[in-house]
Amino acid sequence: MEATFGKSKSSHHRAVRDVYDFKMLNWFVGAANSPRDLAVLIDSATYVSDKNRRLTIATTRVILDTLGPNDYVNVYRYGENAEEIVQCFKDSLVQASPENIHEMKIALTFVKHEDPATNISAALSTAFEILHKYNRTGQGSQCNQAIMLITCDTGGPPMEVIKRYNWPHMPVRIFTYLIGGDKSPDLRNTACTNKGFYARITNVDEIHDKVFEYVKVLARPMVLYQHDHPLHWSPAYIGGKSSMYGKENRGQLMTSVTAPILDRRNYTVKTANLLGIVGTDVPVEEIQKLVPPYKLGVNGYSFIVDNNGRVLYHPDLRPLPGNIEYDETLKPSYISVDLSEVELAEYDGPSTPPNNSLLLDLRRDMIDQKEGETDFTIKIHYDNMKRVTIRRHNYFYKPIEGTPFSLGLALPEGYGMFELRAEHEIKLAIINVTEYFKGSNWKVHPDWVYCEYNSASDKFFSSPEERVLHFLARTRRPGWKWMSLRSRSPSSHHKQASKPDKDAYYCDKKLVQSLVLDALVTDGFDKREAQRMRKEENENQGKGRFGVTRSFIATRSGLLRWHEHLQSDDSVDEPRFAEKHARAMDSSWYKRAVDQHSIEPESFVFSVPFDAAETADPLVTATHAIYIGKSHKAPAAVVGLQFQHSSLATHFVNITSTCTGMTGCKKNCASEELDCYILDNNGFIIISERHEHTGKFFGEIDGTIMDSLVQDRIYRKVTVIDYQGTCSPQESHQSSAPRTLSNSVIKTAVTFGNFLWTLVLGLNIQDFWRTTLAFAKDAMHSLDDDLIFTDDGETHDLESLTPVDSTEQATSDNNIYMRFPMIAPASPPTTRATSAHFPRKLRSCEKKTDLYILQPERLNTSGQSNPLKGKLTNCHVTGCERPFSVQKIRHTNLILLVVDTLCPCGSKQLSIEPIEALTEPGACTARRERLYRRRPPKCINYHPEEMEIKFCGDADRLVSFSSLSLKVLLSIVTVRLLLA
Repeated sequence: MEATFGKSKSSHHRAVRDVYDFKMLNWFVGAANSPRDLAVLIDSATYVSDKNRRLTIATTRVILDTLGPNDYVNVYRYGENAEEIVQCFKDSLVQASPENIHEMKIALTFVKHEDPATNISAALSTAFEILHKYNRTGQGSQCNQAIMLITCDTGGPPMEVIKRYNWPHMPVRIFTYLIGGDKSPDLRNTACTNKGFYARITNVDEIHDKVFEYVKVLARPMVLYQHDHPLHWSPAYIGGKSSMYGKENRGQLMTSVTAPILDRRNYTVKTANLLGIVGTDVPVEEIQKLVPPYKLGVNGYSFIVDNNGRVLYHPDLRPLPGNIEYDETLKPSYISVDLSEVELAEYDGPSTPPNNSLLLDLRRDMIDQKEGETDFTIKIHYDNMKRVTIRRHNYFYKPIEGTPFSLGLALPEGYGMFELRAEHEIKLAIINVTEYFKGSNWKVHPDWVYCEYNSASDKFFSSPEERVLHFLARTRRPGWKWMSLRSRSPSSHHKQASKPDKDAYYCDKKLVQSLVLDALVTDGFDKREAQRMRKEENENQGKGRFGVTRSFIATRSGLLRWHEHLQSDDSVDEPRFAEKHARAMDSSWYKRAVDQHSIEPESFVFSVPFDAAETADPLVTATHAIYIGKSHKAPAAVVGLQFQHSSLATHFVNITSTCTGMTGCKKNCASEELDCYILDNNGFIIISERHEHTGKFFGEIDGTIMDSLVQDRIYRKVTVIDYQGTCSPQESHQSSAPRTLSNSVIKTAVTFGNFLWTLVLGLNIQDFWRTTLAFAKDAMHSLDDDLIFTDDGETHDLESLTPVDSTEQATSDNNIYMRFPMIAPASPPTTRATSAHFPRKLRSCEKKTDLYILQPERLNTSGQSNPLKGKLTNCHVTGCERPFSVQKIRHTNLILLVVDTLCPCGSKQLSIEPIEALTEPGACTARRERLYRRRPPKCINYHPEEMEIKFCGDADRLVSFSSLSLKVLLSIVTVRLLLA
């Protein structure tokens, strides 16, 4: 990338694109200038006429567009007095972040001319005072300082004020912009005697060029020093479509590294010309490849922070609202998300140091490019901020030399600190390892680099799987080398670069050989599953009973295998499953299964789609994590099943609606007096008597009971702030041997189905019955020592129930299933619009939501999952009570909740839909302004010979252009005479 002066133009044959002047962008201006503090003074008299008003607003906006996060600025309007156009920026210079710049641009449209007279002396005094204050106190950029005077008054400011504040050393440059009117020698003299520039602006088309002159003036000291031109790294921005498989229509993050091109020629007249900028755009995807995700393991991740605390990349960085498709544009949109806005610290209690303080310490160390490590607890959200978990992370960080960046690694405490090292040596393999990759029922992680050619344009593969097979075949050729170290550029830019080898490649030996081992271990996964299905001929047993449609296994090397069992509406479209879950380790079902192992090692994680109620027969997904090791274990894979929700729901109804072998069964889930639910660990309904509840958050159905579950610590409410929210304008503020892996993975994968269904058929029957029966009996005979739930929250506690033995035999009703319609409603219920449908115009905002986490230890008394009961009282004028009972379903992430329905207690609704936080609008929260940052290490703002340069305004430009035209004309005449 090389840019010299001039405007970019859009082609007429292209789609509609933004036309912009690249010279105003951060990658250009940041390389041309050292950081600056600007005080922009706007004469309110320029707002009298519509034309001058438009010119003033446009000029100020262009000035603001030249600024970046290393700069500081404020904009003042002046009449009789000077005041900030953004009131919350009073008496300060603020960082020129996209949020602050946006706030100022909006405020420009509300400036009014209300003063009968203007006092430019007071305005200049205000500007000098704030600039001197920041210079003396070590605030701001501590480099260039300038006043940008925008006026329609040709008289110019009085020199007495300027001499008092700025002479003789002139620490502050003054740039003057005359809006309309005639020429102003006074304004020109003000700029020329204060190392600035004078420009007269009469139409919109010339604004960019006139404003850019100030950038060239600030570049003069750097040009005069000749050899001192530091590299500039831009903030992250959306700069084109991703090249990753499956993300072709999504925007990708970029950063640019640039340096100035200096004019080193000698001229008769002293000058210092900036010729342009040279640099390159770097896809952040390429930087991420240098930190392979597989080495960090599941739930581990890397991130990069710059000198301002902003992240270059982070797994929670969401550059496009709702992950909508990228709308191609020439103008990059810079991303400004702070580390403290994506690492959400959690409060551990008074006995430990505040996690937020530890997070800010981590942030400060990374900004200062220190090396170190720390650990603290954070909140992690999943599934578009519908689920949350609390996890303690170990952080390791180190500077990236020669850049403003620091690299951070986050690893989960416990399993995240261990890595499974198990590979299959390809060179020693007797058979061709590609035999382990037969068929079409496997995928590899499309974003992981197993092998690739250094020049992507030379080789094209239709899929990541094709590329893997290509390189596996190459490993059997004579002379194969792994080339596991990425090629580096020549150490000196003066060295003549050799012609690149089009066949040069990179292969990650460890990852590829781990993949081969996982493929060997899981080879025949589908055949074994098919054989087991044939053995289970009885449809009332095993997989047949639950309508299993698909089984799958995802391993630590990024391998995903699956087997289709039954043809359902979902399984017909097999590629849909494969494409959706190819990035298995990034999926919430994989991450949740690994986390669940830490809570209950033998348990399974059950989930249904959030929109399950809108589907006639949705699928339930059950997953289980496989850990390898003895004293220290590491996750090796996750196995799972998908089966028909209707089958599980029927099974649930059958168990909870009969009273076989028990006494006192006067109420069960078939009774109209009871509502029965199965909830997951985040409070979502897996099974209800009403299909339209499936997949919904339980608080939307019965918020009163949900509140009671929270107040008794069965669920924990966790507030999550989304600092990257978007709101519509209408919204208001509110080391292991390979054999060990082989045996464990195969054994678990093969027996997974039997193990899971044995759990469901055996343990669940007891759990369902124990909870339902105990609750039904107690509902009729209230005990004196019961702990009561009151609607106003006075008392909230539960009591463990002793299982009740039963000898009475009861008969089941053959028509019992008629009570529970387990089919989808004729027309899907109306739901709130999702994030996939955004209004045309959005604004940035902070949102918050309350999410929920099950506290399983509350339900495990002395190691026993006994039912807990409670009552809701004082919720109706009749004085009736509303008892309910809760029990953990062992070996799962589920609970059974039984609620009495006879007492007509009012039921409020709880929503987990994020709402706008009640904060000051836009950038006026001032939260970021208090955060620590580090200035760029180099400042070039002075050279003693700069005073010899006389070019400082439009009049000089006319002379310069006239002189140039004369020279060109003489040259043409001379050439013609010679040719004659």
